[in-house]
Amino acid sequence: MSTKDFIEKDYYKVLGVPKDATEAEIKKAYRKLAREFHPDANKGNTRAEDRFKEISEANDILGDPKKRKEYDEARTLFGNGGYRPGGPGAGGGSFNFDLGDLFGGAGQPQGGTAGAGGFGGGLGDVFGGLFNRGGAGAGTRTQPRRGQDIESEVSLSFTEAVDGATVPLRMSSQQPCKACSGTGDKNGTPRVCPTCVGTGQVSRGGGGGFSLTDPCVDCKGRGLIAETPCEVCKGSGRAKSSRTMQVRIPAGVADGQRIRLRGKGAPGERGGPAGDLYVVVHVGAHPVFGRKGDNLTVTVPVSFTEAALGGEVKVPTLGGPPVTLKLPPGTPNGRTMRARGKGAVRKDGTRGDLLVTVEVTVPRDVTGTARDALEAYREATAGEDPRAELFQAAKGA
Repeated sequence: MSTKDFIEKDYYKVLGVPKDATEAEIKKAYRKLAREFHPDANKGNTRAEDRFKEISEANDILGDPKKRKEYDEARTLFGNGGYRPGGPGAGGGSFNFDLGDLFGGAGQPQGGTAGAGGFGGGLGDVFGGLFNRGGAGAGTRTQPRRGQDIESEVSLSFTEAVDGATVPLRMSSQQPCKACSGTGDKNGTPRVCPTCVGTGQVSRGGGGGFSLTDPCVDCKGRGLIAETPCEVCKGSGRAKSSRTMQVRIPAGVADGQRIRLRGKGAPGERGGPAGDLYVVVHVGAHPVFGRKGDNLTVTVPVSFTEAALGGEVKVPTLGGPPVTLKLPPGTPNGRTMRARGKGAVRKDGTRGDLLVTVEVTVPRDVTGTARDALEAYREATAGEDPRAELFQAAKGA
């Protein structure tokens, strides 16, 4: 992507969120769009694939607080009628101003993510050639290229998400072509691009004493040109490759959580670091247990006599022996009790709690001595009106 395109591209519009959107709103918007336009759900649809790359690129910038701050500052400085060197207040002359000092220094690889169609590392690399610095060597250095980030999805059972699991994950990405060892040349002897002198970038005057940098169109940003293009990769030096790797999903992962595995994405070029692997986790439901943060939930039916007179009830746990809870006399329907240490695993290795909600059951058919006993109970409590407070509150409202 050219510097001009980066400055003018509105990532907030790409995700459909306002500029003051919270991190949670950005994450929610990204997940919704990523599922809609994911290549696996739109096989053969190139427009969906391009849209997915654009969404991933926007999320990589706006989803990272540091990158988002840098992006907003750059847009304010250069975009939409913002600062322009040589404009009013600039004295009408040209000058050198190193934006790399603001964003980490040009040519120094930065940390962070690049996305499927994103950047090699930090905004310092993007703006590194924006302004003229003077000196012949400033624009002829060959920079390592960071590998692409890869995003995949995995489905886990409820128990696997709570306890953690190691799952096989099959991924497809662009790897260095094995036929030409990533050179793009059939004989393995590409030549340096004469247009960009091996940098993969060309500069063009922007006025006001600075220049804009774009990928070289002759070598497509690689810095090398194949004399005899490889028949497998057609001279690109890259080929689609599939691999299966074992991925460890940590215990306590939540549904929809996005896990980042550093250095597990596509390999870099020219000694550059590998990209990252992002795994979106989908967790299935459990027929008995639910989840609330680090706590598990379960609803336990109890009889009327257990609730009224009190008693001990056994409660199942996930993957362990049952626990016994003591019901105090007069336990109301819907009351929640806590079994400590029987919930999901936290990041520090401890466990949350099991929240047990009491559900008083009413028998459908009552006969014999049980019916006689209930009739006697009704007569004994005939003077009590459980709805008296209800009507009193209704009158006073």
